[in-house]
Amino acid sequence: MTLTRMRLAEGVWEGLLSTGARQAPRLLLRHRDELVGEPETVEADASPGEPRRWLVRFQLPTERLSDGVQTFVIEDAATGDALAHETIFAGEIVDDDIRAEVSLLRAELDMLKRAFRRHCSES
Repeated sequence: MTLTRMRLAEGVWEGLLSTGARQAPRLLLRHRDELVGEPETVEADASPGEPRRWLVRFQLPTERLSDGVQTFVIEDAATGDALAHETIFAGEIVDDDIRAEVSLLRAELDMLKRAFRRHCSES
């Protein structure tokens, strides 16, 4: 069973599930290890001899969105295996984190440039 992310548009996540099952498998949507719903599963066109395909959709639960990083996981209800995830970054705290990371990367790059120049001048 393979779930491939297709897009996120207008708050709706969509993916394509390929499986040999005749019926749509039951999927669960989790956030912070809590069950928040079941994605909609609709049969998609399948060529004869090909695995069955299902369109999987879910509306991002807006009540779960807040500052920081939020990850939603789609899992197979029968096995508990994670099939896909969607991570959302939001708020000022993320901006600060990204700026700090970029600043750290710049400092490390400057250090590497100095070391490289020193190495080249010694050779």
